[in-house]
Formats: sequence, C-alpha cells, structure tokens
Amino acid sequence: MPRVVVDGMPKPEGLDPQGKAVLGALPRLGFTGVADVRQGKRFELEVEGEVTDDVLAEVSRVAETLLSNPVIENFTVRVEESVEVRA
Repeated sequence: MPRVVVDGMPKPEGLDPQGKAVLGALPRLGFTGVADVRQGKRFELEVEGEVTDDVLAEVSRVAETLLSNPVIENFTVRVEESVEVRA
C-alpha cells in the first residue's frame, strides 16, 4: 500500500519548548556543536490505490484540518518511496 507522510513543524517564529528542552539536555549528555533543535511530528497514512494529485490534495486537507494547527505549525505532504532490501 502506498504511504503518504505528513511532517509538521512549529513555525520558525513560534515557541518550541520541547526543542529547547532537547537543546538544553544535549550538552549535559556530552553532545556538542548543536546550535538549535526544533521538534515536530510525523504522520504516516497508508492509502488505497494509486497516489494521485487528488489523493495528495485530500491528505493536505486532512493535515490542515486535523493533523496540524496551521496557526502555529507548517506541514508538508509527501509520498514515501518504499525501499527494498535484498539479502
């Protein structure tokens, strides 16, 4: 089944307390060189049939209506390509 991924991130001008908490924890854990952290969310939707422009438009409407808060978040919609691993 094809998979469509919706990634949501806080808008750059918005607050991101979770990202700030991770940024603050990194040096305490011995990780250096990270200037900023933004934490987002990811949704994977398996869709029936072929992924057409109409399907992507419908997923965008779902993302805007249910999966994100457009006032404080940006989101992207993309098709995730499956990768076969052969032994």
